[in-house]
Amino acid sequence: MTDGSPSPSFIDLPGGVRIAYHKTEGKSPTIVFLGGFSSDMTGSKATALEAYAKRRGQGFLRFDYQGHGASSGKFEEGTIGLWASDAIAAVEQLTEGPLILVGSSMGGWMKLLVALKVKERVSALVGLAAAPDFTEDLIWDWLSHEERETLERDGLLHQASDYEDEGTYVITLKLLEEGRSHLLLREPIPLTCPVRLIHGDQDTDVPWKVSLKLMEMLESDDVELILVKGAGHRLSDAPDIVRLEATLDRLLAQLED
Repeated sequence: MTDGSPSPSFIDLPGGVRIAYHKTEGKSPTIVFLGGFSSDMTGSKATALEAYAKRRGQGFLRFDYQGHGASSGKFEEGTIGLWASDAIAAVEQLTEGPLILVGSSMGGWMKLLVALKVKERVSALVGLAAAPDFTEDLIWDWLSHEERETLERDGLLHQASDYEDEGTYVITLKLLEEGRSHLLLREPIPLTCPVRLIHGDQDTDVPWKVSLKLMEMLESDDVELILVKGAGHRLSDAPDIVRLEATLDRLLAQLED
């Protein structure tokens, strides 16, 4: 899949791991886009945000986790901790100064894990259908008895995507078990920066009440949940992009005050 951009650059991590990225130089704070489960940095939200950052002269970074897009590795070998370590490495090696982290779906979990690691640098967070703890609350808890038996016997399960262009994807027992060491919604989350959460009320992949729970658990006093009537999970249509850009405009103006 390509978005017409030049070939990506790479950072090299231990073990021969290569993380693909596109970086735009610009003013602070740098906007970092963290993609979703089995998605990549060529998606419409990532590229629209890049164009937005370029118009503003804002620094911007998008990248692929291991096993996603142009990065090395196999998707089925990935875990929440592994992908979070990729995100942290990308942020620490490729950016400087203040950050606005924008996370879509699984990226909404990743942005929290990154923010907790580099807390002093995070100016604001934006979540698009954020899915913290999804491996436990939205996969394991929703599996049938037969599906759990298959997972425990075979170590993996092939799930059909709700989207015609995505076919099937693999859920591994390792992903679910390792994810339990990164759960965040069980206790207060010690982040105090401004947070904006955007969620569709017709999202069947990640119910909007996940964002409501996240809002409750964040220690920040400046958290807003924007609930979009009729919207599903992707939040990538033209009105969704306009809403995201307007949200960032308001955040950036607030940070400049």
